[in-house]
Amino acid sequence: MMGVTILSKAYVKPNKPIGRRECQLATFDLANIAFYYNQKLLVYKGSDFEDRMERLKDGLGVVLGEFYQLAGKLGKDEDGLLRVEYDDDMDGVEVTAATAERIEIADLVTEESAFELKELVPYNGVMNAEGLHRPLMAVQFTKLKDGLAMGCAFNHSILDGTSMWHFMLSWAEIYNGYQTISVPPFLERIKAPKTRVELNLPLSSDVRNAAPRLRVKVFKFSESVMDQIKATVSSKPFSTFQSLSIHVWRAVTRARNLNPQDTTTFYVFANCRHRVDPPMPLNYFGNLIQPVSTSTSAGLLLENPAEFGAGMIKKAIEMHDAKAIKAWSSKWESKVLGWNDAGENCVVMGSSPQFKVYDVDFGWGKPEVVRSGTNNRFDGTVFMHQGKSGGRSVDVDISLEAGAMENLEKDEKFLMGMA
Repeated sequence: MMGVTILSKAYVKPNKPIGRRECQLATFDLANIAFYYNQKLLVYKGSDFEDRMERLKDGLGVVLGEFYQLAGKLGKDEDGLLRVEYDDDMDGVEVTAATAERIEIADLVTEESAFELKELVPYNGVMNAEGLHRPLMAVQFTKLKDGLAMGCAFNHSILDGTSMWHFMLSWAEIYNGYQTISVPPFLERIKAPKTRVELNLPLSSDVRNAAPRLRVKVFKFSESVMDQIKATVSSKPFSTFQSLSIHVWRAVTRARNLNPQDTTTFYVFANCRHRVDPPMPLNYFGNLIQPVSTSTSAGLLLENPAEFGAGMIKKAIEMHDAKAIKAWSSKWESKVLGWNDAGENCVVMGSSPQFKVYDVDFGWGKPEVVRSGTNNRFDGTVFMHQGKSGGRSVDVDISLEAGAMENLEKDEKFLMGMA
């Protein structure tokens, strides 16, 4: 336990009248209803906690004027279809002030930290469906001995990672004196079939009990190591993401000691903004991602050169066009997917090193560390984040069964001589 003490709780609403707004959720949104709130933690150096927190709350009120859906709640229309509802009488975003003044930033900048940092992030084990009764966004500001920890939880049924980091960067702009944000969100949801979701789901659970032997560790790949990784598949024009993905997939498969005939599956959440017909703008606010997968046997994956698996990943992503998106959406409507439905022996790649997470600068400098929370983790989940040093560096946040993680930590092929 970190000794976090909750000091107060308040709510922040848009600083201007919005009125009553309703927005039907699209199939892309509804696919996340049985997952958990998306959690991120950003840690900053400095003092003046109270002043910073009040200014952050003021800036939050301003930016919510553009992203007002985050200040609403989930609701149902007369046909029982889920939607985002907002009116000026709603509470808004939940904001908690806390203190943990025995904790230093140095205690938090660790490779193995997700569960240790749990007290710094709100809404642990809270399912997105609970947005019917809770705010759609919650923030916890925690005073540290030498800095401030900002833990954020976003209801994943109303926005994806692209929209979340768009919001965070816009918040930083307002804090830094911008009168308006540089890129307003596109709030009109994509047209989709009206889909009813039966919410006969448990609304929360203890994530720790779901995976009692799970270990989480962040592996930091510098630019030079990333160049080495890409060189292993250099005979064909693979992207940095595809090169790193096959590097991780093969390493996790080795660490699990699978039999050659065992099937292993790789998932990636593809951004569909440019794939749908007609295409949607990059600043589309909501969810426009879908899981793309490819499978093979452990033997084939490991016995063949890295190009074999990288080619599978590349093909799966390239084939996910407007036609495939429509087919996936129709198939999804027959079943609500749960947070652990990916199956055995999987690697599920989330987040993206393209998100400029270290550009969320409120005027105090870059975050000292950016981490994902404990929600939506199971054996095989991987979150990629931009490395703090920038450029091509990437932090790879991996969740694995304890024995497999121990094997991964000793795998020189995976570590590539990283420091």
